[in-house]
Amino acid sequence: MFKRWLMALVARVGLIVLTLCCCVLLLYLLACKPVSHGSQQSLPWSGSATSKERYMALLQEREDSHRHYINSLTKQIAQLKEALQERTQQLQESLDKAKIKGILPQGLESLHKTPTQSDLKEFFRSQLNQAEVNSGVKLPSEYALIPFDTFTLQSVYQLETGLTRHPAERPVRKDRRDELIGTVETALHVLNGPKHHTDNIRRKHTFSPSDFIQGLTRTERDRGSIYELTFKGDSPQDFTQLVLFRPFGPVMKVKSEIVNTQSIIINIIVPLSKRVDTFKQFIKNFREVCIQQDGRVHLTVVYFGRDQIDEVKAVLDQTTRETRFRSFTLIQLNEEFSRGRGLDVGARAWRRSQNILLFFCDVDIHFTADFLTSCRLNAEPGKRVYYPVLFSQYNPSIIYRNQTLLPSLQQQLVIRKESGFWRDFGFGMTCQYRSDFINIGGFDRSIKGWGLEDVHLYRKYLHSKLMVIRFPTRSLFHLWHEKSCADELPPDKYKMCMQTKAMSEASHSQLGELFSKQEIQVHAQKQMKRGTS
Repeated sequence: MFKRWLMALVARVGLIVLTLCCCVLLLYLLACKPVSHGSQQSLPWSGSATSKERYMALLQEREDSHRHYINSLTKQIAQLKEALQERTQQLQESLDKAKIKGILPQGLESLHKTPTQSDLKEFFRSQLNQAEVNSGVKLPSEYALIPFDTFTLQSVYQLETGLTRHPAERPVRKDRRDELIGTVETALHVLNGPKHHTDNIRRKHTFSPSDFIQGLTRTERDRGSIYELTFKGDSPQDFTQLVLFRPFGPVMKVKSEIVNTQSIIINIIVPLSKRVDTFKQFIKNFREVCIQQDGRVHLTVVYFGRDQIDEVKAVLDQTTRETRFRSFTLIQLNEEFSRGRGLDVGARAWRRSQNILLFFCDVDIHFTADFLTSCRLNAEPGKRVYYPVLFSQYNPSIIYRNQTLLPSLQQQLVIRKESGFWRDFGFGMTCQYRSDFINIGGFDRSIKGWGLEDVHLYRKYLHSKLMVIRFPTRSLFHLWHEKSCADELPPDKYKMCMQTKAMSEASHSQLGELFSKQEIQVHAQKQMKRGTS
């Protein structure tokens, strides 16, 4: 009886507990119900906005911010487009006016247009059509013809031999070597391609480098490079010729800047031993150019030995008295003459904080104010060093042997093949900043006497990341002087000295005329006898 009563009690309590749990669950669901989008009132028991409302508000704020930013950018773009269109219209009007007046070259009227890929292809096609590839063009004389260079897989045969003077050589410049090898590889790719095999079904095997016989190449400076390559055929009488053309693209702007050279001082360093008369001639040129015209130079003379040092001092003192120019430094070294040692001492003697531009110069050099400007423009600290190719004068007594009086020095300094030559094998005259000279390690101080020290320094710069600027300079001359090669020189230096001496005397034709002087005189006498008989 008691047991039944207990079971009924437990059942009732369980039912009551279940009912209470259901009520609590219902209240919880009502409390967590999200607010309807159309309702603006929160539940009575809610004290603040829910986390979802805060998230939605943040999103709305970000969206408004981005909308305002986009509207601002759109407005700026519209303004830029309007300004660009206005500038383009002004440019077009200026081009039209210039074209009407006849002061605008044809072709510039399309500068405002943006080139497309089809425009570029059309330009390259016009380059090919204008180049002398498929047909010849009329030339005014034999001097207008551009000759071809011949090349094989091993050598290049060229008329312009350059510094090496070799009529046949392996390409020593990487760009030239890569150009020719790349051309042969391109030709092989074309010949072995599917289109060529379709056109030439008789070909029994693919082309290889061993089939290449020779190539011709020349460059038209305003058009491009032409390559004509010849390959072996299936029989000794069959050949395959392929013509390739590398067109030059249109000129493009790299940079435009204003260079102010007003504050750039040049320290001219001259190593000297004796040769006082030559030094007086150098000072005369220095006074005319550096003191009277330029005025932004310093002269450092490094003198070796004691003989004639007083005469050198007297020349400098006289210059100071007459011109009031005092920017001189005279350094005396009681040791054997060494050009590299003298230039190195002169460069390191500059103690001012300013990074000075150095001009390594010899006492038999003649220069103009234009060269000083070129020196300032082509050397840049940490970026560029300037190695000009100067014009070397032949022996005046040979050049003007048929004249009663020698012309003046200014009349002699003309750039003609009869009066001198470009000294492209010399690297002694150079403009470079002192910081670059110190960082590169300077000259090899172990070299004594004449020669090689300049080549070693030049190669240091070639092996560095600095750009070497080198070109023929029309305002820098090497004056002829009697050259003697000392017996104490080692064989390599003595040979170099003798070669330089021979090249400096006269041109090839002038030396040939001297060599055949007796034969020429005999022939002239025979002609005179025939005329009188």
